[in-house]
Amino acid sequence: MKFAKFKALKMGLRPGCGALSFGLLLSLSGCGGAGGGTSASTGSTSTSASTLTTSTSLSAIAQLGKKIFFDPSLSASGQVACATCHDPAQHYGPANTLSVQFGGPTLTATGIRQAPQITYAYRNPIFSIGPDTSTQENINVAQVAASSSSTTIPQKVAGGSASSTAMVPQGGLFLDGRVDTLQAQADGPLFNPAEMANTNVNDLVTKLAKSSYADDFKQIFGSNVFSNPQMLLSEAEGAIARFEFEDASFHAFNSKYDYYLAGKTQLTASELNGLKLFEDPAKGNCAACHLDKKTADGQPPMFTDFQYEALGVPRNSAIPANADPTFYDLGLCGPVRTDLTAQTNYCGMFRTPSLRNVSTRKVYFHNGIYKSLNDVMQFYMLRDITPEQFYSRDSNGSVLKFNDIPALYQANVDTTDAPFNRKPGDSPALSTSEIADVIAFLNTLTDGFQSANAYAP
Repeated sequence: MKFAKFKALKMGLRPGCGALSFGLLLSLSGCGGAGGGTSASTGSTSTSASTLTTSTSLSAIAQLGKKIFFDPSLSASGQVACATCHDPAQHYGPANTLSVQFGGPTLTATGIRQAPQITYAYRNPIFSIGPDTSTQENINVAQVAASSSSTTIPQKVAGGSASSTAMVPQGGLFLDGRVDTLQAQADGPLFNPAEMANTNVNDLVTKLAKSSYADDFKQIFGSNVFSNPQMLLSEAEGAIARFEFEDASFHAFNSKYDYYLAGKTQLTASELNGLKLFEDPAKGNCAACHLDKKTADGQPPMFTDFQYEALGVPRNSAIPANADPTFYDLGLCGPVRTDLTAQTNYCGMFRTPSLRNVSTRKVYFHNGIYKSLNDVMQFYMLRDITPEQFYSRDSNGSVLKFNDIPALYQANVDTTDAPFNRKPGDSPALSTSEIADVIAFLNTLTDGFQSANAYAP
């Protein structure tokens, strides 16, 4: 499946400015901004021989966005900032192991999905269905989805490619792809009643007007910026987007694997074997969805094809919403995303995440059901061999496989791609030692690699 071309962020960027060159991060003199190497947690800038990025100062708009990003006073509780759930010390993910985070005016409300890391989000293509639709600016996604409702999702094999005519959902931000730009993504948490919980635009504008950086808005956007609440909101969200786009900590590309691809370090025997298993279509088959090669234009791999899968992970009783047995989070077809609710062939599908920094995450899958990579690997290897290990039973003792998806939509779950092509009595695709090697390889995807044996290009 060809990727959709990157859509220009709606904050003054030309198409193409979203692509970072390996070893030189955000040289943006021609794209309207300066390169970002400022640490999001300290504000310091540094250059090290053990990094693959270039550090320079942030633009004025990005600096404003950084202040907004770390400001808890913008929430109804006064205690939740963007950085609360997206901690730079955790590669912009949460610092705790909660399946869902607490928010709202009294910090007692919860959402229905885990808070993901937001590093590398700028590389997500726009949401589309089917072959490359990036040249179609005003497509009706629901109409395209309806026309593809009877299309079979192609089998995925590491190193192979899907049919160019397959109608496959791909791209977008959030786990259901419901927005296409960093600016639009910033809007969600600000007004979500389970997160920062502002009740309306004027509510947020009042808080911004009282902030310590209110004068920054006037200096950058003009003295009348506070007289137009909708424009102020747009500028504030655009500033957050600029911060995420410019600051190198959001997309460092300096993991051990990045150094390995650049020929600047070697992988251990365990890591190399893990990479081999990761790419082997008869073993892990991980690279079928988590692409690990440089793109055709030389960009570092993102370890995702940006497409959507229904994996049938177990229902998580730790999520308060799941106390209602009739409630289901079905990803592409609702309840958060609303334009594809009629496309039941997509129910249960969530966007395949990047595996960069995956070993530093505290929870995994959309519902945060697992807490370790070993748990994840066990699910992948044994889901169809010993389902009773993962799913609850009904009153008759029968295993309720895929119990977080209504029976009507369970046919959407992937049961054909390795390693999900097993049945009870089969041997798992990977042994215990092989799983350990794959995890060793995944550990090489963590940003911030430093070694006496590695050197900058």
